[in-house]
Amino acid sequence: MATERIVVVDDEEANREFMQDLLLHEGYDVATAADGFAGLQLLERHPVHVLLSDLRMPGMNGVDLIRQAKELSPSTIGIIFTGYATIETAVDAIKAGAYDYINKPFRADEILVVLKRALEYQRLNRENVSLRKQLKSKYRFDNIVSDHNKMQAIFELVEKVSDSDSTVLIYGESGTGKELIARAIHYNSYRQDKPLIPINCGAIPEELLESELFGYEKGAFTGATASRTGRFELAHGGTLFLDEIGEMSPALQVKLLRVLQEREFERVGGTRTIKIDVRIIAATNKDLEMMVDNQQFREDLFYRLNVIPIMLPPLRERQSDIPLLTAYFIERFNAEKKRHIEGVAPEALERLYNYHWPGNVRELENVIERIAILKGEGMIAINDLPEKLCRTFSNGMVPNVDVPDEELDFDTVVQNFEKQLLTKALEKTQGVKSKAAELLHMNRTTLVEKVKKLRLEA
Repeated sequence: MATERIVVVDDEEANREFMQDLLLHEGYDVATAADGFAGLQLLERHPVHVLLSDLRMPGMNGVDLIRQAKELSPSTIGIIFTGYATIETAVDAIKAGAYDYINKPFRADEILVVLKRALEYQRLNRENVSLRKQLKSKYRFDNIVSDHNKMQAIFELVEKVSDSDSTVLIYGESGTGKELIARAIHYNSYRQDKPLIPINCGAIPEELLESELFGYEKGAFTGATASRTGRFELAHGGTLFLDEIGEMSPALQVKLLRVLQEREFERVGGTRTIKIDVRIIAATNKDLEMMVDNQQFREDLFYRLNVIPIMLPPLRERQSDIPLLTAYFIERFNAEKKRHIEGVAPEALERLYNYHWPGNVRELENVIERIAILKGEGMIAINDLPEKLCRTFSNGMVPNVDVPDEELDFDTVVQNFEKQLLTKALEKTQGVKSKAAELLHMNRTTLVEKVKKLRLEA
């Protein structure tokens, strides 16, 4: 049975009795009032879920009643019923905060449908408020696990820039937590109660990405049977997170640049200019400056995006975080999966610590989740780890390098070794990148990125 409290306000006694009998039969807690002033008194005494009010009443009409009721109790849903429905009255009611209006004479089924829809809308609003509070708590800076000096410096920077509207560009390999940082920025800003809308520019085909970003009008192209709101409109007042911005086509880069400059756009197939208030956070695992030099990314867009750059280090450069992250993931998956992992044996932790983690934090998270599910309880031992973590980095894979007395360019030596290693792996697999990645125990996307960065492709 329903337990929501409904207040019915109508100066006609017959209507009040009809509504009261109908709603009591449905299990609602119902109170009635003969005028707006009495209705407001009922709201002052007890919380009210829905206020059903006649439009024309002596002393205070329904629009004024709902306007004052919303000031008194913003969460209360207002519904107008009237025998004098016009476009003007409907507009006035909506402006006053009414959820809907019902025409007289009453139909019981119509009243119940509108009421149930209003209560569902109210429930979803409560859940959204609760979710936003949870998200804000989840993405507090102290919930991002790291005590490494590089990450601590990033947290300080993020805290400084969160409450500004400056565009942020987050650099980092796949799996380093770029979206986590973007969410931390949003949920610690004054926009936290507005939407954070993410879109992966590399996961959507070029011909669809424009309509995803800007929306489209009915008839804009074959299959556009109705208008659709794009991500920019959905993010109005909040933040748009453009992940993998380096994958965006040159044509779309031009359109994005215009939006960043003018803060307005048109839907695909539309002529109406839509103004927006959106903060942009972008992320990439590519070297955009190199792409600019190679004329693969617009220089003017790069400088628009690169206002506040944040460089996320890969996990191999913050090894001290591995024990912390491992303990965090164990605690999390114990709670989520109802498991009882007690910790990690020292020799197993050493393997975790010394592994190069091409998939970064996401790969470590996946490893711990897999072990938690399969093992269930006790200490994580070496034989619980994936095979690739149990192998030593030997078997002729470490180059024989002597450090000369004169200066040695470390980055050049490492890059040359990477080139040799990747070239040999690709030769051995006849150029099949997925097999080469498997041979090197590396994510295919990481291998592809390194091949492009080192310019190994013909």
